[in-house]
Formats: sequence, C-alpha cells, structure tokens
Amino acid sequence: MSESRNRYDISFDRIDAVAAHAFLSQSYWSLGIPLETVRRALDNSLCVAVWHDDAQVGFARVVTDRATFAYLADVYVLDAHRGKGLAQAMVARLQDHPDLQGLRRWLLATKDAHSLYRGMGWTDVPDPSIMMQRHFPDVYQ
Repeated sequence: MSESRNRYDISFDRIDAVAAHAFLSQSYWSLGIPLETVRRALDNSLCVAVWHDDAQVGFARVVTDRATFAYLADVYVLDAHRGKGLAQAMVARLQDHPDLQGLRRWLLATKDAHSLYRGMGWTDVPDPSIMMQRHFPDVYQ
C-alpha cells in the first residue's frame, strides 16, 4: 500500500531498516540503538516510510495488538524534508489504517512535537498519575 504525495512516496511496503537505524541511533529517544534491535522493532510493528529519489527520508511505526491499543513511536523526517507535512501524512496514514480502527487508546511520548500531534487530534493524558513505566534509558550503551 503506497501513496504519492508530490515528489514523495508514502509506503507501508517499502521500509529501509538501515536508514531508520541511521536516524534513530542518533535521536534523543533511542541514542545508540543497535541495528538488530531496530530490525526486530520493525518486524513487530506496523511501519510507514516516506521515500524521495530512492531514499527513505521519513519513518514512523505503531506498536499494537490491532484490537484495543496502539503506541505511536519513532516518527521522524530528515531535516532537509521537514516543513512539507510529511510527518502529518505518515501519522494520518497510520491513524487511518484499516487494522487500527476501533482501538480504545493510542499513546505516544514526545519531548518536542506536542503541537504537531495536537493538530491531529491528540490530547494530553488527563490523569498522568494513572500511567506507569519501566524505563531503562542506558540499555543501548
């Protein structure tokens, strides 16, 4: 399943794990993540990518049971391609995916993109005190 958007192609079928790893291993949320871990994550997620001139320039994935819950993760667009609505297009495609309809809850974590997600219908967790985590920030070092 793919869709052309101007000179960009948005695809669920064409995902470059090495390109995703190149970005994610330098990102604040997964600094140092090994390639094999990225490959495993992609294998166990619903992924979408943006392509331009045979290069993957954007990526996003959803971790889900496809019945009740989805976690949006690893959304990025390379600097040279930002400001064109590509992140919104990927997230919209994921939100509209037939396998992700009727879910009770979607979650995500972001340090700096709240306005992007708010513009797509996302809201703050009304009672964050009900949320808990197990977090291992140094697992990739």
